[in-house]
Amino acid sequence: MSSAVGADPAVVGPYLASVLGDPRWREVTVELIAAGMSNLTYVVTPAGGTVDDAVILRRPPTGAVLATAHDMAREHRVISALGPTAVPVPRTLHLCTDPEVLGAPFYVMERVVGLHVVTDLPAGYADRPEQRRAIGDGLIDVLADLHSVDPQAVGLGDFGRPEGFLARQVRRWSGQWDATRDRDRPAMDALAARLAETVPATQRAGIVHGDYRLDNCLLDPERPGGIRAVLDWEMSTLGDPLTDIGMLFVYWPEAGETRPVLSPVTTLPGFPTRREIADRYAARSGLDLGDLTWYVGFAYFKFAAIVAGIVARSAAGAMAGKDTSGYADRIDPCVELGRAALEDGVL
Repeated sequence: MSSAVGADPAVVGPYLASVLGDPRWREVTVELIAAGMSNLTYVVTPAGGTVDDAVILRRPPTGAVLATAHDMAREHRVISALGPTAVPVPRTLHLCTDPEVLGAPFYVMERVVGLHVVTDLPAGYADRPEQRRAIGDGLIDVLADLHSVDPQAVGLGDFGRPEGFLARQVRRWSGQWDATRDRDRPAMDALAARLAETVPATQRAGIVHGDYRLDNCLLDPERPGGIRAVLDWEMSTLGDPLTDIGMLFVYWPEAGETRPVLSPVTTLPGFPTRREIADRYAARSGLDLGDLTWYVGFAYFKFAAIVAGIVARSAAGAMAGKDTSGYADRIDPCVELGRAALEDGVL
């Protein structure tokens, strides 16, 4: 058995054997594959099994204090509800709400085989511009499919409070910034105030992913443009779907741009521009994107507040083992991009 903090194989194996009704799970290996700043993801493989037999286990970070940001039951619920829809999600297998088992609630789902693209496309994959265009189009089409799902029809009618969603979001992230501000940043305060003054009317409430981007999806290894699964639903709720487009734009740099984002993949020739993304999404969703610059401005504000929180936790010694160097330097550029979207109409 291997050792994995937060998912002891000696506990996970017998537990899965019991709840799945299959003794081959009694002994397992557990490999941590995603630690990051958020929930922990493990591959669990039965002894003597292959990677094709493996399942995925998700749990909150060890020592997590913001329970609402790591709600396993919510994440399990939305993935299970979307299973029969056109949105590609893994099949859920089990939810454990008893914190006595692993120290926190967790759930188990099928392992989907797909490409996880973070900073580079794999060698030999989507080498042609038209294939990269297909990836961008596929991501947008899946997002439009998500936003077309009727929450009531899939049992998610009470999954959030769409009324007043945008104003609440501005207040929430303004509060996060106030609680974790690393130093005086007048432009950040000004952006928060301007966003609060100019909240647009929501056209249609729907299921919001909350962090939709390329590296939160698994791509089809054989067919560029195919999306095998959308992952990381921990921020999902009911609200204004255009917040997903705004946040996607934060993670979608274009050729020639230098932005404080994590991946330059979309700068490669062939990937659609942000304007082309907006046009395709508008055509697929039927929504009016006339106020899109507000959503982009808010997304940059939210991203800056998240980064400020990471900086604050790092300064307090709560990010041990995670490299947060340079994070504080991302805040002001994000604020300026948010201001440029809101005031100058820059997408």
